[in-house]
Amino acid sequence: MTERGQVIRPLIATTVIAAVAIGAAHTFGPDARAEKVATGKAGRTAAPKAVPQHVRAETLTADTTCATSVKYPKRQLRGVWIATVHNLDWPSKPGLPVARQKAEYLKILDNAVKRHLNAVFFQVRPASDAIYRSSLEPWSQWLTGTAGKDPGWDPLPFLVDEAHKRGLQFHAWFNPYRAADSASSPLPPGHPARRHPEWTVKHEGKLYYDPGLPQVRDWVTKVVTDVVKRYDVDGVHFDDYFYPYPGKGTPFADQAAYKKYGKGMSLADWRRRNVNLLVAQVSRAVHAVKPYVAFGISPFGIWRNKTEDPAGSDTKGMSAYDSIYADAKAWIKAGTVDYVMPQLYWPRGYAAADYSVLAKWWADAVKGTGVDLYIGQALYQVGTTGTPGWTKPNELPSHLSLNRKYPEISGDVYFSATQLVQNPLGVLDRIVRGFYARPALPPVLRKPSMVPAPPRGVKAVGKTLTWPVQPSAWEYGIYRVTGKDTSCATADARNLVAVVPASAAPSYRIGRSGVYLVTAIDRFGNESPTAAAAQVL
Repeated sequence: MTERGQVIRPLIATTVIAAVAIGAAHTFGPDARAEKVATGKAGRTAAPKAVPQHVRAETLTADTTCATSVKYPKRQLRGVWIATVHNLDWPSKPGLPVARQKAEYLKILDNAVKRHLNAVFFQVRPASDAIYRSSLEPWSQWLTGTAGKDPGWDPLPFLVDEAHKRGLQFHAWFNPYRAADSASSPLPPGHPARRHPEWTVKHEGKLYYDPGLPQVRDWVTKVVTDVVKRYDVDGVHFDDYFYPYPGKGTPFADQAAYKKYGKGMSLADWRRRNVNLLVAQVSRAVHAVKPYVAFGISPFGIWRNKTEDPAGSDTKGMSAYDSIYADAKAWIKAGTVDYVMPQLYWPRGYAAADYSVLAKWWADAVKGTGVDLYIGQALYQVGTTGTPGWTKPNELPSHLSLNRKYPEISGDVYFSATQLVQNPLGVLDRIVRGFYARPALPPVLRKPSMVPAPPRGVKAVGKTLTWPVQPSAWEYGIYRVTGKDTSCATADARNLVAVVPASAAPSYRIGRSGVYLVTAIDRFGNESPTAAAAQVL
């Protein structure tokens, strides 16, 4: 990927500069410059001084930091949900030829790259079925039109590999409790709900696994772990479907499980405990198999209303805590999720659920916990007339602007891929211009004792920057600076021109003259503390 606005045909110099140290990054405000800032003994910030060129190869001292700008976040998750249920996003309809399925998927990925996104959240298990070859659950009907029918290929290796080739994380999205989309349709042979009908509850036309049964928790964990073991996924993701959403008011028929396992708890507390137990069990299992795999949940946007709980938000909508027994605050407190991604699908100023109110509430909820916060954004609502505000092309970009007020908000994920391709009201063009003009690295998941070593031997050959393979690298950050001082060049994303996936022959196509710095980034998202550089004239 080359820089935008390529206008200069660079003349390549063979000069290679020594490793350049990266200072610690701190956020000073929206207009701060990425520059070296010395801090005096009194803790005050001194005026930045010009740094002689020969200092570039030295490590910054402990009392030196680099000011950064919230306009150019270096770490920011930017993702899109790809839904398979009812063929919402992929494939567009069941029974398509494999080549057509692949082409549709690549179109989604290429649009994600075009918008400087860095992650996809792909629905691999809509309802106890599989968009991958599984010995545990049947093939999904959304691939062929018939549940259990083999589509003739395993899509998941292709889906994961093509995402990784483009520098996109691949998060496997599971629905834990839906057993079948219809309680009246026959289940294919071997379906777990057919083999274990005692695990299921028929509820308002759908078939659910009973969250109160330990066997169900074990089964869901087994299904998730199977995918993590066999496929090169970067994350495991649950959506907002736990106990069924309120529909016709029909009681959920879990009385037998409650009688056996309730142990004196109220029904509501027991149900929340069941969900909490599953979340903790899946979290342990995922991280035991692959510590770098992130596990997170996108809960309904309202935990509780202030009228129900003083700790709740100043809203008047459905409470996830009381209605579907999803206690996101408990997961955050227990650290059983790496991130939460609340679905804040309402505009600013909406009385029942104001985006401005909820963004602050969730930022406060994760503050100081180590749990990352991403916001689920309603791209699918843009241009619709159901809720006032969505007819305005600037509503969604304004959400991102507001997010900058809260350092706890580390990114956004958009629902869903169909609208990513359609770009309603040109909203994605606005978002890219105002917020995603530069690429971004995803947030760090784990901080091991060893960070990756910097690449060595960076050189320019023709119009291509090359360097030897760095064994610990999952990808590389490419930075370009025009000035002489590169000591704070990598503090934020203003100089970041590309994030290059690791390959057998890593390289970057040069767009303009300048000093190019290359950092190594490991699977956890940790970046090398120094950067190798090459001068391009």
